[in-house]
Amino acid sequence: MRGLQRWHGKAVLALAMVLLTSAATAAVPDWPHFRGPNCDGKSTETGLLQQWPEEGPELLWKLQSLGRGYSSVSIADGTIFTMGDREIDSGESQFVIAFDLVTQKELWCTRVGPPHNGGGPRCTPTIDDGLVYAVGSSGDLLCMAADTGDVCWSKSFADDFGGKMMSVWKYSESPLIDGDKLVCTPGGKEAAIVALNKKTGDLIWKCAIPDIGNRGKDGAGYSSMVAADIEGLRQYIQILGRGAVGVDAETGKYLWGYNRVANGVANIPTPIVRGNLVFVTTSYKTGCALLKLTRQGDGMDVEEVYFLSPREFENHHGGVVLVGDHLYGGDGQNNGRPVCLELLSGRIAWKQERAPDGGSAAVLYADGHLIFRYDKGTVVLIEATPDEFKVKAQFKPPKGGGPAWPHPVIHDGKLYLRHDNLLMCYQISGR
Repeated sequence: MRGLQRWHGKAVLALAMVLLTSAATAAVPDWPHFRGPNCDGKSTETGLLQQWPEEGPELLWKLQSLGRGYSSVSIADGTIFTMGDREIDSGESQFVIAFDLVTQKELWCTRVGPPHNGGGPRCTPTIDDGLVYAVGSSGDLLCMAADTGDVCWSKSFADDFGGKMMSVWKYSESPLIDGDKLVCTPGGKEAAIVALNKKTGDLIWKCAIPDIGNRGKDGAGYSSMVAADIEGLRQYIQILGRGAVGVDAETGKYLWGYNRVANGVANIPTPIVRGNLVFVTTSYKTGCALLKLTRQGDGMDVEEVYFLSPREFENHHGGVVLVGDHLYGGDGQNNGRPVCLELLSGRIAWKQERAPDGGSAAVLYADGHLIFRYDKGTVVLIEATPDEFKVKAQFKPPKGGGPAWPHPVIHDGKLYLRHDNLLMCYQISGR
């Protein structure tokens, strides 16, 4: 009987360990979209290292077969997804590529369209319900099976929607999945933003944007849109060539526009939303603004709460994150001077006159800290506090070609950094 009791106790303990391990594994959130699951540049993971060794975190592995490109990575269901321009027998082409997360073995590679001669693709694939969605730099939108890469359906922004970019660097958007809809930005006169059935590609609605001002240029910008529920009205918020706009998620009806934040070169950063407030910023001597949206029947009124000049704050690319009541990001054209800005007032809590490295900085928040990844390669760990600018660590990872623009990603206690053809994985948790 005692032996049976001991066996039973061991069995219960073993089962408990399995359940705890399974729960821990299940609790690791995937990173299925550009700027994370909520499109806001923030990771929910905790237990991360609060300090890095002088030489940087432990490098677990590196992969040198992505092809040229500025796409970041998405991670879902044990697979890494990205895009790259690669050489094949017929010349260079643009591809969506999938790798096994554990072994880094390439699983499949699906051609999207022609290469981007200015450095490679910018889109980060979006993963949802066993499907992968990606926009090639020439405006080819593909839906693929996540396990095989087989194409389920495709669209052409130019041929199907009269698509147009505001300037020369081609399409950069990462598509948004919202419920049964895929939402994207062809930038066409009659179809600036469209919603498609995510399973079939059938058109649900298209939205033409009226004249919202003279700043900027017609066509799509380089931003990726976000979804938000504001005063009971779900909408998609995007920065186009002419500025920020809001579109009714159900009908595609144009709701509001704001032109002052537009420039005529490239409108890039993703909008930040909290409640009925929208923060927008672009560079090229433009600045930033906080907008207040108020529902008026089936429409929205937009009010400028404040506008800051480019001397005060402008984000070129790399984006900003909202942590508590403060925004953090890199300031300046082709610069990433770290800045902390109070959301509601626009008051600058702190600003560094010199950046830790050259070029713009892609920013990511996790577990009380900011990770600034500079396009010259340096990675900086900064405490996310409005009290002071406090660098906790920095290091220089191995370098690829061109600027290191791809946004950093955190998944399961690991930091993923892409630089052109190279992908690196670092251990940043205490394990």
